[in-house]
Amino acid sequence: MRITLHMTHEDWADQALGLPSYATLGAAGADLRANFPSEQRAAGIVLAPLERVLVPTGLRVAIPEGYEVQIRPRSGLALKHGISIPNAPGTVDSDYRGPLGVILINLGAEPFHIQHGDRIAQAVIAPVVQAGFERVDVLEDTARGGGGFGSTGRS
Repeated sequence: MRITLHMTHEDWADQALGLPSYATLGAAGADLRANFPSEQRAAGIVLAPLERVLVPTGLRVAIPEGYEVQIRPRSGLALKHGISIPNAPGTVDSDYRGPLGVILINLGAEPFHIQHGDRIAQAVIAPVVQAGFERVDVLEDTARGGGGFGSTGRS
C-alpha cells in the first residue's frame, strides 16, 4: 500500500536536500536529514555525551487522517556512535502542522558532530487505530495474570 504525504520546506530551509527518501526498495523508513538555518550550516551541532538536542529537518508535513509518522533511530548511528532518539519512536500526529524536528541523544562516550545534510533518523508511516476506553469493576483473568517484567522469560 502506498499513501501520499504532503510536505513543504520552511522558508529558511535548504531545499537542495530534498524530501525524505527510501534508500532501497525494501526500506521501511525514509531518511530524514539535518537541515540547519543558513547561519548554522557550516558549524552544525556537536552533541556531547548524554546531551539531547532538537535537530531541525526544515520540513512540515500533512499526514492523512488514520496514519502517523514514527520517527526512529538509524541503526548505524546507534551502533557506531551511540546516537539515538530518547522518545523512540517519536510520533507525529496527523493533525500536527508545525516544524518537523528530531530529538537526538548521544549515549556514546565521545562528542558527535551533526553536519548539515546528515541522515539523522528514519520516518516510518504507520496506520493508527484509536480505542474507546471503558471503566469496568473487574478485568477478565488470563494465564499470565499479574505477572510483570520478565515473568515469561528465563528464571
